[in-house]
Amino acid sequence: MATAAKTPVTEAGQSANRGSWPLWEVFVRSARGLSHVHAGSLHAPDAEMAVRNARDLYTRRNEGVSLWVVPASAIVASDPDAKGAFFESPQGKDYRHAMYYKKSEGVKHL
Repeated sequence: MATAAKTPVTEAGQSANRGSWPLWEVFVRSARGLSHVHAGSLHAPDAEMAVRNARDLYTRRNEGVSLWVVPASAIVASDPDAKGAFFESPQGKDYRHAMYYKKSEGVKHL
């Protein structure tokens, strides 16, 4: 007779293999017209549970009107150590900045 394997439970009552659940990043928009802001991270087995857990953790007191929950593995970021080379404007390409142009005489709507 086969028996189902029991999932070990920690003292806090949570599943011991929660660490195998993927990490999700949570973004909350506090009011219409505002941007979503990173609120934190959580572990959940799937997207539906991640949204529910995010709602419970980050909007308990009606702080938000919208949630984005994104798998952390889907986020691609630039290297903070390469910020100089990555974000600085290339030398000799000043024409890319509008401050180097002068307003033309007789041209309307500029």
